[in-house]
Amino acid sequence: MTAANVVSLDKMNEAERQVRIDLAAAYRLVAMYGWDDMVFTHLSARVPGPEHHFLINPYGMMFDEITASSLVKIDLDGNPVGETPYKVNPAGFTIHSAVHEVREDAQCVMHLHTLDGTAVASTSLGLQPLNQTAQLISDDLAYHDYEGVALDLDERPRLQRDLGGKNLMLLRNHGTLTVGKTVATAFMRMYYLERACSMQVRTFAMGSAIYPTEEQVIEKNAEVGSSPNGLMKVADRLAWPALLRKLDRHNPGYRD
Repeated sequence: MTAANVVSLDKMNEAERQVRIDLAAAYRLVAMYGWDDMVFTHLSARVPGPEHHFLINPYGMMFDEITASSLVKIDLDGNPVGETPYKVNPAGFTIHSAVHEVREDAQCVMHLHTLDGTAVASTSLGLQPLNQTAQLISDDLAYHDYEGVALDLDERPRLQRDLGGKNLMLLRNHGTLTVGKTVATAFMRMYYLERACSMQVRTFAMGSAIYPTEEQVIEKNAEVGSSPNGLMKVADRLAWPALLRKLDRHNPGYRD
């Protein structure tokens, strides 16, 4: 599969063009961090405007190949909007459309199958507040029980119910999911979720007794993590521009 016959960025408005660039960058950053799963899993972003259209990866392209113009625009029924030479993974459509349908604030949705994220999602303990990273996201984390490969649209109401108003989720026996008002905030949440899962896996692998954190400290950190002036403000203003600079050094071309 190549990036031939893609949409023209010159013929679209600036708002959609920018979302495409950010989402393509997120795909390549996921690959750079080693979170991708060949051509599987998905990141999506809502196209600005009154329609419930969103962008998702062309099925069959590696994440480090994704460009702004190769992203596929689809509606909530999974139908392509406009011409595209690419297909979309039905499982990606089911999960992402469920969130975009009911969460106007969820402009971006990220879903991964990482080793450590899936490992933690597959234990009865789930994510524990063992360290500062986990504590910063603990109050914003939801869980959804596994129902098989996400091809059944009937699962959407249950996924919507379980996510509720939270912004991070462990999909039991499946993987991780985050949402955000921007691609930057969804990526930052995924970074913290994946990092917290990796820290937990390594901590338990040591086989030593866990050094406890006082409950009041856990609550304090959770409050800091959920503050609108906390992590998410850092994501948009500081972390995302820095990540784009890193991407420009190591894997440019996502803006095409």
